[in-house]
Amino acid sequence: MNAPFSWIKEYTDLEDVSVKELCDALTLSGSKVERTTCEADEIKGVVTGKVLEMHRHPNSDHLWVCSVDVAGETPVQIVTGAQNVSVGDVVPVALDGASLPGGVHINKGKLRGEISEGMMCSLGELNLTVHDFPECIEDGIAILNPDTPVGEDITKILGLDDVSIEFEITSNRPDCMCVSGLGREAAATFRRPFRFPAPTVQKAIGDVKDLLKVINETPDNCLRYCGAIVQNVRVKPSPEWMRHRLRLCGVRPINNIVDITNYVMLEYNQPMHAFDYRNVKDGTIVIRQAKEGEHIVTLDDVDRELNPEIMVIADTEKPIAVAGVMGGEYSGTYDDTHTVIFESACFNGINVRLTEKALGMRTESSIRFEKELDPANTRPALMRALQLVEELDAGDVVYGIVEVSGNTPERKHLPLDPDQINRFLGTDLPGDEMVRILRSLEFEVSDDMIVTPPTFRGDILLMNDIAEEIARLYGYDKIPSTIMTGVATAIPSDRQHFEKALASRLVASGLYETKTYSFMGVKTLDLIGVPEDSPLRKVVKISNPFGDDTAYMRTTMLPSMLEVVAKNANARVPSAALFEIGVVFLADEDENKLPQEPKELVIASYNDLDFFGIKGILEDVCDEFNMGTLRCEPLTTGNMYHPGKAATVYAGDIELGTMGELLPKIASNFNIKEKVTIAQISVEKLFEAKGETKRFSPLPKFPALTRDLALVADLATPSATLEKEIRSACGDILENLKVFDVYTGEKIQAGKKSIAYSLTLRHSDRTLKDEEADAAIKRALKRLEAVGAFIRS
Repeated sequence: MNAPFSWIKEYTDLEDVSVKELCDALTLSGSKVERTTCEADEIKGVVTGKVLEMHRHPNSDHLWVCSVDVAGETPVQIVTGAQNVSVGDVVPVALDGASLPGGVHINKGKLRGEISEGMMCSLGELNLTVHDFPECIEDGIAILNPDTPVGEDITKILGLDDVSIEFEITSNRPDCMCVSGLGREAAATFRRPFRFPAPTVQKAIGDVKDLLKVINETPDNCLRYCGAIVQNVRVKPSPEWMRHRLRLCGVRPINNIVDITNYVMLEYNQPMHAFDYRNVKDGTIVIRQAKEGEHIVTLDDVDRELNPEIMVIADTEKPIAVAGVMGGEYSGTYDDTHTVIFESACFNGINVRLTEKALGMRTESSIRFEKELDPANTRPALMRALQLVEELDAGDVVYGIVEVSGNTPERKHLPLDPDQINRFLGTDLPGDEMVRILRSLEFEVSDDMIVTPPTFRGDILLMNDIAEEIARLYGYDKIPSTIMTGVATAIPSDRQHFEKALASRLVASGLYETKTYSFMGVKTLDLIGVPEDSPLRKVVKISNPFGDDTAYMRTTMLPSMLEVVAKNANARVPSAALFEIGVVFLADEDENKLPQEPKELVIASYNDLDFFGIKGILEDVCDEFNMGTLRCEPLTTGNMYHPGKAATVYAGDIELGTMGELLPKIASNFNIKEKVTIAQISVEKLFEAKGETKRFSPLPKFPALTRDLALVADLATPSATLEKEIRSACGDILENLKVFDVYTGEKIQAGKKSIAYSLTLRHSDRTLKDEEADAAIKRALKRLEAVGAFIRS
């Protein structure tokens, strides 16, 4: 919200307050100032000058050499090519060394041999338009009023020295989205009276009820509607003071009728509209919901399809405006308009917001309506518009206002308990001071300390809201600092402890942690070969994505990790071993339910860890968290792993995920040329498999026995299958089991492999006998024969 300092000062006495003091004080009291701007800051050394003489340039057919009086000791000579200047005209003159908007600097020089000691300025060179000064022309020198004094600073003459203050208004304070609201805040902040006289109309003709009828068919969405009529409309430019204020508020002046509606919106925070009476069938305004399939062409020349959720202003035949958003093509005012209907209404904010979204349009009016305006403000704002019509001689006001009401909210009545508010704020304010503060904001406070907020403060609902009003006007900087008591201490859950420890373990294993976005693109799942019937295809769509690459929430973390791998590889990082723990989003069958958000661990490496390297890291994780022995089984399904180089990973009987070498085709989809090994592990399953905290045992007192087994088995038989049988046969006395040799070659039958294991056997409470160890080996060999493994001869 932009507001001129001079306009704010009209509502209270601020003559002894500087712009900086006002900005600092209002920021502390809750109306945050973003910045201040002044058009005069970019214009230096430009004064008014009167053209005394003109003669043709001796070396040019289109240039003039002018003698201009700028109230100096002698006139200045200026060469110009403008053709609209005459002797006696008063014009803006940029003298030698002057500065203009856009960083333009003017210096004395020669034009075709003739000295030019400055430049006469057009509106554009002063960053103005003919909308601001319609008496000037767009492509010529700005000709000022002939009575303008000579030698005066142009910024003061044109009113460019006023300061525009930009405020950041929070959504709960629509009453401050107008200059009068900011004036009220300034008056309360500086403890001065607020001046806001009620508007009046001195004379009127006829009776509005003979010309206008209003029907409200949607009382829940139209809370109040006021209509008035002005006849004998005289469309012309607005006076300079109104154009000046509109410009500083960021609104382009158009004509007196349109400018009046914009001015009242800025002054009262009440959007208005002026309808050409001849385009309103039967002189009847109908506020209703649109009909299915109904259309309207809005003022921006767009044909828009309506639906019953959208409220419209209509006549007896057709919609003429989208309520609270924008008028229709036949609702505006024109140079030949004779009679207008002024509309001042209050619409349901939620309905206006839904209409904005449905039509894809947002206007100054709808921005205000969506924040829930004050229904009681419609009539005073309309009276102010009629007053301006009378003052600007823009037409003849017809007597009376047609007003219909809808279902307006009831006013709140809240008790004021000074002791409770002091305890809440940590202050020691007397009740009288609290009452004074509230009344300065136009709150009603009864003798029995019941507070009734003004109708424009719909955000005041609880005692806490009243306390906030008192605190901000008393001064947050005056409230003493206190140490908070009873603060709860956040204690991480077991799951959070586990995830933190897991990340630390992986870092200790030599992996680098990455963090990526939780989005994926429309074609991402195609890049990693996910089948069409895969559950990963059930995605959560984002309603307002940044683009196709962020259209969905990810259902797998692999693409995100491969993008990181590609970035490193393409940046010529020779090798990398990476991991990420993150959330994936799995859509529920019921679209009304929130998606599941399990966590995944993804490990990826190129030119560093191979299949067995990542397997070793996962074994270390299982050992760290007491999950038992890691087990791998060949993976024969899936479209992303290299055949024969992938496995399903288990901790005991719990399936953790998959790991293996990525298909070169998948890697190439991400522009990766290196061989990539990956693991996709469920963090949920890891946590489920986590055992109790490790308990260490004393060093063994009794000696161990060792045995070696050299076996011959099918080439396709996994070592994990053989290990399982050996462990089952040996039982508790098996302390350690490891592979120390694998051989395939000429001395081994085709399709077979030799694999040798070293076993460490020990009893915890006595010395193990050779007979017991041999018996365990025999049991193991018998079980191994059942899976096609025999002792190598």
